[in-house]
Amino acid sequence: MMGGQSKADSGGQIKISFGYHCNNSTDDSGEESDGIDVRPGSKLRRANSSFSCLSGAALSANATLANTNICNGLFGAEILPALDSPTSFRRIPSSPSFSKLDLLSSSFQSSLLNLSCSPSSPSELAEDNSSSLRSTSAPSRCESFLNATEVKIAGGAAGEDRVQAVCSEENDSLFCGIYDGFNGRDAADFLAGTLYETIRHYLGLLDYELERESKVSDRVGFYGLPYLEVEKSCTSFKQRVLNSLEQALIQAENDFLHMVEQEMDNRPDLVSIGSCVLVVLLLGKNMYVLNAGDSRAVLATYGEGIGANSDGRLQAVQLTVSHTVDDESERIQLLKNHPEDPSTIVGGKVKGRLKVTRALGVGYLKKKSMNDALMGILRVRNLVSPPYVTVQPSRTVHEISGSDHFVVLGSDGLFDFFNNDDVVKLVHSYIQRYPFGDPSKFLVEQLVMRAADCAGFSKEELMSIPAGRRRKYHDDVTVMVIILGMNKRTSKASTRL
Repeated sequence: MMGGQSKADSGGQIKISFGYHCNNSTDDSGEESDGIDVRPGSKLRRANSSFSCLSGAALSANATLANTNICNGLFGAEILPALDSPTSFRRIPSSPSFSKLDLLSSSFQSSLLNLSCSPSSPSELAEDNSSSLRSTSAPSRCESFLNATEVKIAGGAAGEDRVQAVCSEENDSLFCGIYDGFNGRDAADFLAGTLYETIRHYLGLLDYELERESKVSDRVGFYGLPYLEVEKSCTSFKQRVLNSLEQALIQAENDFLHMVEQEMDNRPDLVSIGSCVLVVLLLGKNMYVLNAGDSRAVLATYGEGIGANSDGRLQAVQLTVSHTVDDESERIQLLKNHPEDPSTIVGGKVKGRLKVTRALGVGYLKKKSMNDALMGILRVRNLVSPPYVTVQPSRTVHEISGSDHFVVLGSDGLFDFFNNDDVVKLVHSYIQRYPFGDPSKFLVEQLVMRAADCAGFSKEELMSIPAGRRRKYHDDVTVMVIILGMNKRTSKASTRL
């Protein structure tokens, strides 16, 4: 269920499918594109945008109870329904939920009064907590780094996955988040309801800090292009943006675990619920990528950048790190962090429970008190040296060039069936044949056909299996495709295969 907007999945339904075209509200035929809510006659202000359009699609396989009772049901009753828009982009005020979020918990409320500016190193971030954050007296404008009167938003839930896209026409910015929940959807719901605003606040503090450092009173802010142009292109500035994104994620982790501690007596299952996190933020020509877990961002490029060949062929370049015990470097680091625990990895999983080594939530693998809230076989034996899972993300920034074609964001369900090269080839061949089609929906359809073939079913037979039972054959899958540059095309939204 998607914030009260969708019906129970009876099979055969793509839960989310939306599209967005940056140029204007019409395609080459002059007809308004489905699923793109643009006021009649309006032109989107994208003259210098680094992307031309976006599509997203998601399909559920897990049966999940979307009760989201955290914060006395405020998420499920008010915040998520106000933010979800599963089949179209729609305009909303820039900060519809922020006034509610500062009431959600004492941790979040106190943290808003004690938010720090970006630390000088990632190691300082790891030591961060809401009691050690230093205060700031920045004016209210610093809370509007993504400073727009209104934004366009799309997204929703499919099984335990959540997807979110926020586009500002005024600021030429795009925020994309894929939150792959597991053991329940509360953590993914929490991220969908808070992370964008938390990032917005931390980047606002950076904006204020930069303005203060510039000592020039007539600058107009981060998105007013005369402001600190030289510094914004340098490595130190990009690192400060990445620091702010990481700090926002750590803040989200602190807030979520605080809420879990408040409610775990009544809902002990909350201590086992977590979510992988993938965030992509396009600001001007820079694409900032943050991930914790096994979701991926894959760039399709003709260029000579990281991982690309120079033979003129389209190349797949993974911008993220897969944080699982299958990754050698992650496995070695995990064992190094717990030298006194011979059962750190059991059966190819962290403490025999979890494949991913980094995620938000899963408090029972991070705090002994949360593990003790579980009973019987649910409790982890010999929790010698927690935390065993961290929210510390991998992060990178990519400067978009004319050689970059598109980027695909996907939860791990997509990559259970396709490798990076497969994904790039499928999207590239599709948009060549159907320049006004929906590549995200196409990828999901291809996955369904591949999963059905592997199971010995037809596509129709597989999709007739209810969510929950269908998890035997494929995971929840969420996909977003961002076409880079200003190629004139659009994406149509649809709700069914």
